[in-house]
Amino acid sequence: MMVMKFCVTVSAAAVVAILVSGTVNAAENSLESGQAIYKRANCVGCHKWHGDGGGGYGGAALSLRKTELEKPQIMETVKCGRPGTGMPYFSHDSYPSDGAPQCYGLTSNDLETMHVAQASVFLRPEEIEAVADYVIGNIKGKGDPNLADCVAFFGDESKACDVYKGGGHHALPTPTTTQ
Repeated sequence: MMVMKFCVTVSAAAVVAILVSGTVNAAENSLESGQAIYKRANCVGCHKWHGDGGGGYGGAALSLRKTELEKPQIMETVKCGRPGTGMPYFSHDSYPSDGAPQCYGLTSNDLETMHVAQASVFLRPEEIEAVADYVIGNIKGKGDPNLADCVAFFGDESKACDVYKGGGHHALPTPTTTQ
């Protein structure tokens, strides 16, 4: 009887360990896939690889490093875009032509009088969540970009990270440093 209790206890502990390991791996995979989606959806076009924003073809994107938005708000922004700005919407059903409005109470008919950019790539809800997880886990509140951030984004061999090598911080270019 004692052996049976021991086996049940060990088996239960193994199941818990597997579940915890799976949760950690799922979180790591979410961040990795979030980064891949961030690249594929061309978030880097406006927010840049480091998420600090700046000029892009959508306008001057806000800094994701300094954002005060929480995950649900980031997901809404990715899904719905920001009407009147260059931030595109990434969900195919954000502004339906018929049916209940999904974003900001607007339908596609309402968009005829206002500018709302449509992304060139639509994302599924789980991809939108993965991007939000990536922003929360790797960009938001992280301060200025550094070598570790650059290597995490581009890899060890990237020449893009050379500006951060040598132990110092490389300031992001500004109009005064590029003239």
